[in-house]
Amino acid sequence: MRSETRASDAEREQVAERLREALAEGRLDMVEFDERLEATFKARTHGELVPLVRDLPEPGTLLTPGAAVAASGAASGAASGAAVSERGADGGWADRVGQGPATSKGAFAFWSGFRRRGRWTVGRMFTAAVFQAGGEIDLREASFEGREVVIRCFALMGGVHVTVPHDLDVEVRGFGLMGGFGEAGDVRSEVAPGAPRVVITGFALMGGVGVERKLRESEKRRLKEERKRLKLEKKADREERRDA
Repeated sequence: MRSETRASDAEREQVAERLREALAEGRLDMVEFDERLEATFKARTHGELVPLVRDLPEPGTLLTPGAAVAASGAASGAASGAAVSERGADGGWADRVGQGPATSKGAFAFWSGFRRRGRWTVGRMFTAAVFQAGGEIDLREASFEGREVVIRCFALMGGVHVTVPHDLDVEVRGFGLMGGFGEAGDVRSEVAPGAPRVVITGFALMGGVGVERKLRESEKRRLKEERKRLKLEKKADREERRDA
């Protein structure tokens, strides 16, 4: 396809999705991602789109050190790529795993409730128990004492809700009796390099334990800004065509 061929909205969105994948894999940092994304929605031709993803492999592709050097053109580029691969979309898993002792290793609620959310450090073994009560465990901004974490949830006539970020490796093993123990949707998708592995186990009796994947607040803001920018670009494009 010729480089001067006009790009469509669908093609710009394909490039944007490729950039999002690269961000999730740690190949781009937020500053470079924003710059390329802005250039994507401003691009008018294929020739402007191609350079934005020319140095990116297909999503999910793993490069050997030699291939990384070849792609970057220098050994320092390979070292930088290895460091970036440990960084996630919100600061990096390398800075959130094994960096300190646990701030909480358990929670209990009886006729009341508990909440673990925000910036906290999850112990390698975390136990949550509720009796006629409710509990909330939010891992989106949490750090982890180790790379392997087990969260045990026991709910008796109550409920525990576990919220995980989109790039965390999660496995659910619990069961429910006259209740439920499971996840909403696929909680194992989009696992980022370097992300810790979290096993959620336990049981629910006449109650429930739910696991749900949600975006971090920073990612929600970024996507909101992206949609706003796209809307403004489309509006400007319509006005340009109208004037023409």
